Amino acid sequence: MPTQVKIDESWRTQLNTEFEKPYFESLIDFVKKEYKTATVYPPGKEIFHAFDACHFENVRVVIIGQDPYHGPGQANGLCFSVRDGVRIPPSLVNIFKEIRNDLAKPIPTSGDLERWARQGVLLLNATLTVQAASPGSHQNKGWEQFTDAVIKKISDKKENVVFLLWGAYAQKKGEIIDRHKHHVLMSAHPSPFSADRGFFGCKHFSKANEYLKSKGLREIDW
Repeated sequence: MPTQVKIDESWRTQLNTEFEKPYFESLIDFVKKEYKTATVYPPGKEIFHAFDACHFENVRVVIIGQDPYHGPGQANGLCFSVRDGVRIPPSLVNIFKEIRNDLAKPIPTSGDLERWARQGVLLLNATLTVQAASPGSHQNKGWEQFTDAVIKKISDKKENVVFLLWGAYAQKKGEIIDRHKHHVLMSAHPSPFSADRGFFGCKHFSKANEYLKSKGLREIDW
């Protein structure tokens, strides 16, 4: 079974036992059928893009999202990110606004966050696939168990990682993080429905960098 999962070798080493569990086999069967019979995002080759763009040994920051975007051409396997040339979604607009206010950086024209991933930011959705125009359609099929295992592996095997938990869903998922070894920052979700209830003004981007710097680690160029 593990040979069927196309994922960066640094993660395969960490997650091999997960790929062999019955739930994961069922999940892969479900996902394969969905890709054959429906429109599913992101494209199959980008399901594990977050892991391929940010290798295990490079992880310094983890941002937890929920579902991939379910509109045409949006999802690229990185949470909150859209491919180049796609209109920037409202939550990401708010993330860029907070970075501007926090770090005085101009708002980018592209919503592709791969440049963050390449610096060590794991942009992890809880569910890695979704059916077109049907948010939540691939929830409770096994992805959440897999991404919990990813978070636990980072928590157990690494130290001094910054976790950004935006909104109740991410905060609940982050309960397994060892707070003694890692730095956890929590706020409201950047969605337009909640950003003004604590996301705006959270200064998570400067705080993350301050923590990394205090540990002698390279800061992120947000």
